[in-house]
Amino acid sequence: MPKILIADDDPDILATLEIRMKANGIQVVTASDCNQAIKLAYAEQPDLILMDIKMPSIGGIATLDNMKMYARTKNIPVIFITAFPGQEVREKALELGATDFIAKPFDSEELIAKVKKILKMDMDG
Repeated sequence: MPKILIADDDPDILATLEIRMKANGIQVVTASDCNQAIKLAYAEQPDLILMDIKMPSIGGIATLDNMKMYARTKNIPVIFITAFPGQEVREKALELGATDFIAKPFDSEELIAKVKKILKMDMDG
C-alpha cells in the first residue's frame, strides 16, 4: 500500500486529506509543521508528500530544500498545496524539485487523480 505524508498547519485540511487518501487505499502520516514534516519524511520514507507552502517556522519551500540535502528524502516527490500560488514561489519550488502545485481551495478529485498518477496507482481503484 502506498504511503504519503501530508504536511499542513490547518487541522481541517489535514483531516480532510487524510480521509480522502485513506478512502482511496493510501496509507497516511501527517505533520502539522515543517520540522515534524522533515523528521517524518526521513523516518517514514513516504512515496509522496503533500505539503502546504505557508507553514510556521521555516515554510514549505525551505522544508523541500532541506529534504533535498539527504539521500533518504531527496527523491520523494512533493506536491505543494497552497493558497499563495504566486509565480515567483512556484518557480522557486519547481527549481528545487517540486513535482506539482495545487491551489487552495482544491478540487478533491483532481488532487486524488494527481496523487494516483504519481504513485502509479490504478485509476479505477
